[in-house]
Amino acid sequence: QVQLVESGGGLVQAGGSLRLSCAASGSIFSINAMGWYRQAPGKQREMVAFIMGGDRTNYANSVKGRFTISRDNAKNTVYLQMNSLKPEDTAVYYCNVLVVPTHTTDDYQYWGQGTQVTVSS
Repeated sequence: QVQLVESGGGLVQAGGSLRLSCAASGSIFSINAMGWYRQAPGKQREMVAFIMGGDRTNYANSVKGRFTISRDNAKNTVYLQMNSLKPEDTAVYYCNVLVVPTHTTDDYQYWGQGTQVTVSS
């Protein structure tokens, strides 16, 4: 089994910062990619940022220049530093990890429990 535990959400004013963390644990052979999605009520879930092999990163256009994704491979942990937050960033943020479980060769997508980020205007 693979589990993801998220932390770091909260309530901030516009222009503030938060740092999200997501730690993966369990029967992990390797991790191919780690990142974050977000979903606001009544809205589609959207990709926010991902970090992949060779520390390649992808960001949604809406967060480029404001958010930074990073990882600690030894801890199987991904971080999202969120600066210059805007009210439109308000959403539940979900960690997403592409994991190759032990004794397998295929990767599988795992989701964290979600952490609420609320940005007031």
